[in-house]
Amino acid sequence: MASSYTVVVSFVLAFYCVSAKEKIVGCYYGTWATYRNGLGKFDVSNINVDLCTHLVYTFVGISNDGNVISLDPYLDLPDNWGRDNFGKFNALKQQNPNLKTILAVGGWNEGSAKYSVMAANPTLRRNFVTSALNFVKSYGFDGLDVDWEYPNARNSVNGQADIDNFTQLLKELREEFDKYNLLLSSAVASVKDKASLSYDIPAISQYLDFINIMAYDMYGPWEPVTGHNAPLHKGEGDENTPKESIYSVDVALEYWLSQGCPPEKLILGLPLYGHTFKLQNAAVNGVRSPINGPGIAGPYTATNGQIGYNEFCDKIRTETWDLRYDNLAKVPYAVQGTNWVSYDDENSLVEKVEYALNLNIGGVMVWSIETDDFHGICHSVDFPLLRAVNQAVGRSLPSPSPPTSVSPTTSSSNVPDTTISTTTSSSTSETTENPSVCKEEGLTANPKDCSSFYMCVRSADGFTHFIQYCPSNLYWDQDKKICNYADSVQCEA
Repeated sequence: MASSYTVVVSFVLAFYCVSAKEKIVGCYYGTWATYRNGLGKFDVSNINVDLCTHLVYTFVGISNDGNVISLDPYLDLPDNWGRDNFGKFNALKQQNPNLKTILAVGGWNEGSAKYSVMAANPTLRRNFVTSALNFVKSYGFDGLDVDWEYPNARNSVNGQADIDNFTQLLKELREEFDKYNLLLSSAVASVKDKASLSYDIPAISQYLDFINIMAYDMYGPWEPVTGHNAPLHKGEGDENTPKESIYSVDVALEYWLSQGCPPEKLILGLPLYGHTFKLQNAAVNGVRSPINGPGIAGPYTATNGQIGYNEFCDKIRTETWDLRYDNLAKVPYAVQGTNWVSYDDENSLVEKVEYALNLNIGGVMVWSIETDDFHGICHSVDFPLLRAVNQAVGRSLPSPSPPTSVSPTTSSSNVPDTTISTTTSSSTSETTENPSVCKEEGLTANPKDCSSFYMCVRSADGFTHFIQYCPSNLYWDQDKKICNYADSVQCEA
């Protein structure tokens, strides 16, 4: 939030329970990281409650009748010998009474179609509002984050009507949530050519306590050339490109503010991960160099084209990389032969935070905490990126403990973060005793679809399997247990 406030936003401060000078530091938590292997495994117990003002639990979804549902009941709920992650997550407030917990609904893999249908139908909207309210209250959350990706985009059913329908949905949520002093937020597209298709910005700003702009995935291996995941300004290779044609953090912030988003409600999204590219020619390796698609995968997220900071910092610690810095865009990148990686480090994140705070916005959020160096493998402290963000925001933190010595686990469960766009994978589940689907815990190929795979988890009735999807044009590689290039995978589906 801004350093000075008007009476108009005083009710928002009461919700946040933070001092007038403290900014929001929101932390998205990718719950599927509990199934990752070795040092990539991340549970609720790994969360440092002092490093976030708001924690966001991702994701729940919706059924065809508009009701909010768990996408991983075994993990989320206590029923049927479940792991009760909802309960453990909200119990973190016992360690930090000022912490706010938010439940996120939607995400990339949930798609747009179901939300487009729901928002257009008054009965389905009512189902959504009622069930969302019940979910939040029943499990002890302080609010809801609506992550519909995106109104009037992707596989939307109702097109431009989504824009007004989304506003109406938020209005109805606001009316009910106000009765219980609950928070309401939304994760939104950041850049103009996407946001302008999806949102009536002045209208949605009336109903949301804060608006998380996902200012990352601006460039990636879906493009024909290399580019930065989250450049602060236009960078190398774009010197002669008009600013309004650039995807960058500064342009995104300026757009949202110019369209009427109150600065105290605007939250800048920061990535704790990078994108990887495969260069066509190792000798042509700057920004905007031709590529042959996605690059290396990390050992934990296991997805070509995307890599967590915890994975990449270990690579540059143990391997030889040419580390570079784009002084125009204010972000680093790295080259190793035909491997090219765009990422963020402490310096680039601080640059973004300082720029954003000069605009008096409400704060920042990170996507997502489980890809920071949370064990402190590469640094002298745990969560080095998140700590740098907190310091730049001006929050006082307890002295960090020395990193704990950890040993890799032997679990075979390794769920890749399969999104190549803004957010990450969600899943649907069913319990099965069919040995052709699940023979043991871990990951297994989908015999009917080369581009998806199953994550198998033991349950009281046999196995519960969750379907996961690879990014576009990639197939599941059962031997390597990663999403890989189609021509590198033998698939007979």
